Order: sequence, then C-alpha cells, then structure tokens
Amino acid sequence: MTSPLLQVSSLQKRFGDRVLFAQAALTLQAGRRYVLTGPNGSGKTTLLRMLAGLEPSDGCILSFRGETVRSAVLPDRWRRRIVYVHQQPYLFHRSIASNLEYGLRLRGINAMQRRERVREALAWAGLTGRAMLPAQTLSGGEAQRLALARAKLLEPALLLLDEPTANLDDASREQVFELVTALCRDHHTVVIATHDPEFSRLAIFDRLRVADRQIMTDKP
Repeated sequence: MTSPLLQVSSLQKRFGDRVLFAQAALTLQAGRRYVLTGPNGSGKTTLLRMLAGLEPSDGCILSFRGETVRSAVLPDRWRRRIVYVHQQPYLFHRSIASNLEYGLRLRGINAMQRRERVREALAWAGLTGRAMLPAQTLSGGEAQRLALARAKLLEPALLLLDEPTANLDDASREQVFELVTALCRDHHTVVIATHDPEFSRLAIFDRLRVADRQIMTDKP
C-alpha cells in the first residue's frame, strides 16, 4: 500500500451545542480515490472545508506527506497543494480564460505556458471557442466544468469535490461525471462528497461515510 498522503486524528468540530466530530480520524492514501457519503447535515462539507484549510477545526493532529502538526488549521505551505471545489463554484467576474489563468499566474507560470495550458484546459472542459466570454454567462453545468478544469490546472496533491453533479440536468450531469472520473484516473488523490450513487458503483473508489460524529471506512 502506498504511504498516507494525509492523516487526521483527534478531530473535533462543534457548532454551539451541536457536535459534528468527536475525536474522529481519517487516513487518505496517496493516489487513491474516495467517495464520502452521509446524511444531510452530518458534516461532509464541513469536513472537506477543514481538510482544505478553509474552516478551522476545534483541534486535531494533522499529518501531510509525513510532516505532522497539532493545529486547528492547515499550514499555508500545505494549502497550496490542496484544492477544494464547491458544489456551487465561485467564479471570478472575469472571462473564462482569466478564471483558468488566475492560479497559474499566482504560481509564477510564464505567459506562454499559461496560454498553452489554458488552451488545453478549455478543450478538456468542452469550452473551446468561449475563452473570452464572461464566466457568469455559463450555465450551472458549464460553470462546474470550468471549476474542474481550473482545479486540474493547479495539479493538486489532494482534490476535494463537494457534490459535483448535484442540481444538474441529465446531460450536464453526465458531462461533469465524465470529467470527474477522468480526473480520478489522472493519479490525483480525490475525495468526493456526494449523494450520486453512480460514483459509489465505480470500482476505482474507496468508500468513506460520516456517521455518529466519526468518519468510517465502508467496504465496497
């Protein structure tokens, strides 16, 4: 078995009197793909946001690529390697191409490489020919495809997807489903929080479940 990419132990999270996680633990192996399920309100989105460093826990022990810290939040040096895609992805009020290029510019990629990689990402997402349109003109399915392409460009060590196919019509859902499964076969470590049963039916996924304030491994 490959070495763990991310390990979390003694995870605690509460909102007022409501306890979401109580001394929970999670291990993600490098290069594996996981489907995360659980009832509405069980904490799936909160868990992904904590793993991405977007929301603090109430305490935990974290280990990423062998480096361990005791902290409520991820160190900044780890966050650059973890990408979270929300169910309703935030798009900048810029062109589609600018949305794709933004993260590459922050990482110091030169202009020529940025243009080539954006061109490839547009083709991958089925958005070729629309690079200069405002991102806000996209439909829900198209916006999700853009968000997935933007995440792909950043080459994350860990990719966290929150309900990527939710609230889409059948045609859009199928397009997004194909892109997500393509990403999963691209040697990323991926966690997908979802109610979509199609993901759980694929043999490439391990199963995780949030229940009773814990994160459990389910057998296929």
